Amino acid sequence: MVPVIGLDVGGANTKAAVVDGEMGVRIVTEPFEVWREAEAMAGVIADVVGRLGLAGAPVALTTTAELVDVFPSKREGVLHVLGAARQALPGRRLSVMTTAGTLIGLEAARASPLECAAANWMATAMLVARSLPDAILVDCGGTTTDVIPIAAGAVAARGRTDLERLLEGELVYTGALRTNIATVVSDVPIGGRRCPVSSEVFAITADAHLLRGSLTAEQCTCTFPDNRGTSPGEVRARLARVVCADPEQLAAGDLEAIAAAVEQAQVAQIAAALERVASRLPAGVPAVAVGAGKFLARSAAERCGLAVHEYLAGNGGEVAAAVALSVLGRE
Repeated sequence: MVPVIGLDVGGANTKAAVVDGEMGVRIVTEPFEVWREAEAMAGVIADVVGRLGLAGAPVALTTTAELVDVFPSKREGVLHVLGAARQALPGRRLSVMTTAGTLIGLEAARASPLECAAANWMATAMLVARSLPDAILVDCGGTTTDVIPIAAGAVAARGRTDLERLLEGELVYTGALRTNIATVVSDVPIGGRRCPVSSEVFAITADAHLLRGSLTAEQCTCTFPDNRGTSPGEVRARLARVVCADPEQLAAGDLEAIAAAVEQAQVAQIAAALERVASRLPAGVPAVAVGAGKFLARSAAERCGLAVHEYLAGNGGEVAAAVALSVLGRE
């Protein structure tokens, strides 16, 4: 069977994966912030796919980059991604995932771009449904969390577009890396008191999870607000800014309390969506936790009293949509 490369073009990261019988699962990821240099997308796609070493192999792709505000509309964003893929991968057979769960040719996708916007969740859910016919996929990435019901071996999501999924609780705009802390908490504990936070983008959720040890520096494929790094001193300085301070102005344990409050708030937000989606399914269905923030997904599921099923061992879960597309694209 000819291997197919799964390609997931996000607004901040481009991911590729291939699943084949001889070499198992191989993945490549590359941080690429589309809003900074959208015209460089073709080069990034060519590099990421090329690093898998399968010259001429077919590619099945999905994109969430269309929402980046460098594009005047989502339609134009999808068309930009499709054009970049065609430029980057000449001579390859290209197919595109739709929110209806079908893979269509590039020209058909160009004719119906909005049907191909943000369909990565569908690919992952379809793959999960093959081994867990009744479950809830909780894919917590760097920016958002998908909460997708699966019933009787089929994807049972009520929403298809981002807007519909937000309304249904199937999309939660919180992630393990890039979310502004000020959108997660309105106040944090400082010295036994509740302190309001600044609304500036001084720190992101990656800072909280780095301080707590839930993420490693290598997992933080994001740009930090101050364009600095992931050292403990840099992380602590950003978190202190959340309450308009420097670390030296805070007592021992204050920064740890801020980080814990951020994690607890994210878990509560995901758990609320998970409870809402779970109410539509029979009691006792397991949750499937994947993504860079699967530790948040796991905690949310446990809070809801759901068993947690580990899926896609190793780093495969962090690029679940790309892995799913590699499998689905062979059919």
